[in-house]
Amino acid sequence: MGLVGYFTAEIGLWSELHTYSGGLGVLAGDHVKSAADAEIDLVGVTLLYREGYGRQHIDDDGNQTESFGAIDPSDHLIDTGLDLTLPLDDATLHAKIWKVEVVGVTGHVVPVYFLDTHHPKNSEYHQSMGARLYGGNDDVRIRQEYLLGVGGVRLLNMLKKDFCGLHLNEGHCTFALLELLHQGWTREELSKKILFTTHTPVPAGHDRFNWEDVNEVLGELMPDDVVELVKSVGDPEDGARCSMSHLAVALAEQVNAVSNLNAQVASTMFDNYHIHPLTNGVHHITWTSPTMSELYDEKLPGWKADPTQLGYAGTLSDEDLAEARGKNRRIFRELVKASTGVELEEQRLTIGFARRFATYKRANLVFKDLTRLSEIGGGKIQFVFSGKAHPRDEGGKQLIRDIYGSAKHLEQEIPVAFLENYDMDTGLAITSGVDIWLNNPIRPMEASGTSGMKAAMNGVPNCSILDGWWPEGCQHGVNGWAIGESEDDRDDDRDAENIYSVLEQHVIPAWEKGGSVWANIMRSSIATSARFTGARMIAEYKRFYDAFE
Repeated sequence: MGLVGYFTAEIGLWSELHTYSGGLGVLAGDHVKSAADAEIDLVGVTLLYREGYGRQHIDDDGNQTESFGAIDPSDHLIDTGLDLTLPLDDATLHAKIWKVEVVGVTGHVVPVYFLDTHHPKNSEYHQSMGARLYGGNDDVRIRQEYLLGVGGVRLLNMLKKDFCGLHLNEGHCTFALLELLHQGWTREELSKKILFTTHTPVPAGHDRFNWEDVNEVLGELMPDDVVELVKSVGDPEDGARCSMSHLAVALAEQVNAVSNLNAQVASTMFDNYHIHPLTNGVHHITWTSPTMSELYDEKLPGWKADPTQLGYAGTLSDEDLAEARGKNRRIFRELVKASTGVELEEQRLTIGFARRFATYKRANLVFKDLTRLSEIGGGKIQFVFSGKAHPRDEGGKQLIRDIYGSAKHLEQEIPVAFLENYDMDTGLAITSGVDIWLNNPIRPMEASGTSGMKAAMNGVPNCSILDGWWPEGCQHGVNGWAIGESEDDRDDDRDAENIYSVLEQHVIPAWEKGGSVWANIMRSSIATSARFTGARMIAEYKRFYDAFE
């Protein structure tokens, strides 16, 4: 295969470089890391947000506010010394080019280039245009996506990167296709040389812009039949606005979703268009805690180069597993106490919930009936939550307030802690430090749910609604537990009762038996994670890349 360009609006490579908001960006980071491990000839293109996604602050009542500390790219990235220019707003947009070199286990390097509008030759508006991830109004977002898509293609040309095809991570990158058409690519070439990955079925996850605004920015890059293209793949607005995802599907033709269930849902979004199922995976080296890494180094040698070795987790002894997990639990209890003042108890089952606080993920569902929860878990369980709501998502912010309110109500019987400013470091700490991983979205709105894969890799069983990846991974009572019976309609009362039932009848009894009973579940969880690594994911993507003509 030749060189593949991988375009993404956000990427999570490490915590301090906070140019990511959640699973989409962290998945992009895991993608390029896994490509480097697999020695795939890939080059990443993204935007540099000088203020990132924002730092979360929560007061004693659970009210979230945000601050936006400046990122100094010289602390993280290599200055290429190159500038890119694009026509924009009857002026010239200048973008400084930074890069990072992602090094794989064999030393293979995948470069990721960052386009930065904080340039002295830009107007104040154009300088600030790239300040924040998912910040600003549609005018800002269109211009960001113009820079990413059109600028990204021109950057690869400028760098003399002779790419055989592009992989677009979500609709934010769609304008790259219009630039390729402008450069002389045919529609047939696009259909053979482009892979488009769609993630979320949630409408807010798909950008829609007014045609007049898109025309103002893109001008001659707009095909004459662009509205018909959007309509042709089942746009529910019938082309009233520019749906970036529908435009990408119409032009790319090769489209994948990020779990089997997600592919079924996506096909209904795009007029029953064939969507390839390709389930996400997580970069095993990044998302295995140091303590568990030491255990695997000793007992499952070669697992870093070949993560299928995790499938042999059944050979781990009760004692070795209990020792490693005990150390992780102790470290995590210390972190929670230092960060929140909440003192977790060693003997209790610690239930973890951490992800973006989007309303469909229902972070507060387990607190639906506090009396019932207390009857089941009083003196037996404790919770740790973490996650950011989007700065403009009042519903998500209310979920945080709800959790704080429930925590105060339960504090005598069930400790509840909330770790502020969820990031990649916190994500690793919590997925490796809790005892079970709770996930209760409205099915089928969870695209994949990679945090559950990270937990499984660290010996933390999932307790989840059968959404995203979990229908593919779940062996109820063996490697974790299913909540409910794959119900697709929203019913918070039913789903909360299903959580209480599985905790009362299955999870807590297994925890209380401990010993080999719990160790068997942890071993099975680790073995399952071998099927959900970035190595497996990138091998499946490589089949698409190899087919680029």
